[in-house]
Amino acid sequence: MRALSALAALVVVLGAIGPARAAPATLRICADPNNLPFSNDRQQGFENQIANLVATDLGETPSYFWWAQRRGFVRNTLKAGKCDVWPGVASRLDMLTTTKPYYRSSYVFVSRGGAPAAIDSFDDPRLRRLTIGVQMVGNDANNTPPAHALARRGMTSNVRGFMLYGDYRRPSPPAAIVDAVAHGQVDIALVWGPLAGYFAARETPPLTVTPVKAVADGAWPMQFDISMGVRKGDTALRDRLDAALSRERGRIDAILDAYHVPRPALTRAASGH
Repeated sequence: MRALSALAALVVVLGAIGPARAAPATLRICADPNNLPFSNDRQQGFENQIANLVATDLGETPSYFWWAQRRGFVRNTLKAGKCDVWPGVASRLDMLTTTKPYYRSSYVFVSRGGAPAAIDSFDDPRLRRLTIGVQMVGNDANNTPPAHALARRGMTSNVRGFMLYGDYRRPSPPAAIVDAVAHGQVDIALVWGPLAGYFAARETPPLTVTPVKAVADGAWPMQFDISMGVRKGDTALRDRLDAALSRERGRIDAILDAYHVPRPALTRAASGH
């Protein structure tokens, strides 16, 4: 009788507690811990904000695996099974399966104020009289599109290179090229749009950001559609991310606006996979 009473009491207690709830699913995000305005380990970058927004939309908790965005990033993150989604990659990147793009940006000219007219073309004759900062990768065959565009026109002696990855011991290492314009070390610089827009707006006074007018220069594109990447063939996760990105379109645009990301219109061809 006592055993039955104890069992009845246990049933009452369990009923009051209710069924156990499963732990919320986690969206595991691959990101660089020192790469503003894109991401950092304090989650201050716009890609952090967008990834967190998407995770919330999916009813999942965002978690981060931090790895410097250098050679071998995909091998050490997605392929190693440490994380499942890499925000901010070029659409249709061969080594990944990518979502539909959620923004498009371009290379831009960054200059100090007071110029008679903003430069927006590699063929502007004023460029030959200026010291030009340009982002460099290091291996000439893999250099940034603006570096190739200047070299095609014989502009090399007046070009100063800034390594794309910068000095990783310092906060926001790629910002050095924008600082060089602000401090008069170069007259003008060619910089990837999101990086330029964010840091140019933070200079005193703010710098002028002018998108490169041409969509491409020869074989070198000056604009890129940007997506989220997942492991090759993971179409199920890609489709879920696509749905969330579509639902959160307005909030994503607001985040990009807040970070001063230059955005030409998305191409119609980029709307599919």
